[in-house]
Amino acid sequence: MAPRKKLQGLVAATITPMTPDGQINLLVIRQYVDYLVSKQNVKNIFVNGTTGEGLALSVQERKQLAEEWMHQGKDKLDHVIIHVGALSLPESQELARHAAAIGASGIAVIAPFFFKPTNKDELIAFLREVAAEAPAVPFYYYHIPPLTGVKIHVEELLDGIKEQIPTFQGVKFSDTDLLDLAQCINKNSREEFVFLYGVDEQLLSALAIGADGAVGSTYNYLGQKNNMMLQAFARHDLSLARKYQFLTGEFLNFVIKLGFGVAQTKAVMTFVSGIPMGPPRFPLAKASEEFIAKAKAKLNSIVWP
Repeated sequence: MAPRKKLQGLVAATITPMTPDGQINLLVIRQYVDYLVSKQNVKNIFVNGTTGEGLALSVQERKQLAEEWMHQGKDKLDHVIIHVGALSLPESQELARHAAAIGASGIAVIAPFFFKPTNKDELIAFLREVAAEAPAVPFYYYHIPPLTGVKIHVEELLDGIKEQIPTFQGVKFSDTDLLDLAQCINKNSREEFVFLYGVDEQLLSALAIGADGAVGSTYNYLGQKNNMMLQAFARHDLSLARKYQFLTGEFLNFVIKLGFGVAQTKAVMTFVSGIPMGPPRFPLAKASEEFIAKAKAKLNSIVWP
């Protein structure tokens, strides 16, 4: 990996390629890395998260994927963040130790969502126990209440968190509560923490209130377009930035109405990149041919600036 620099800009939430019979397909990771770097200009990745079906994989599979991404990304990627969250604390700790051992740029943890923490102290206690297993690795909280049901505000979580988790570096904020995000950024006056937004169709709104960048699935295949939006925003060309955001939103609005999840994301990435992503793991069903045809036609119809 390159020397650690601030994690900002676009971070692709990587898809886990699978063979037709549902086994992880490590053979295409090298091609995947090269595609992200050369075609999408994306050099940061978030492995084994929601898009990567991390919680549907075994601990061994998650380790194998992390190792392959680290190996293939060496000297090509700037940051490889490994999601090590799990419902089991010992499993999450095991994954954290493994991520540290292979040299990951950072680790991230989702809130446990079956037996849920009910308040800030319970959540921090869980996160602290995981982070302690990788004491030299930057730690990120993965906030995604629509999936976890854990709705503890991040603003509340941040108060005193460095004393509890010295390696705490920031948040992957995958929620539409921009008030909570804004309060976090407002309190982060010393820019001690990094805030990466996780709702792709609202990224421009998050940038406007001070987000450092974004983690998302669309950056796998629309990374170049979103990079253009970031550049327009940095130049204060809000009109152009809006065009990119509106067009990304137009595509996502179209496919969401058809039914858009991990399986459909894999299908879109396959036809855009030419890299076979394979089916999702059960209980998810693979995307239909009808979805693929409609999504491809819609994406091809968009005229980008």
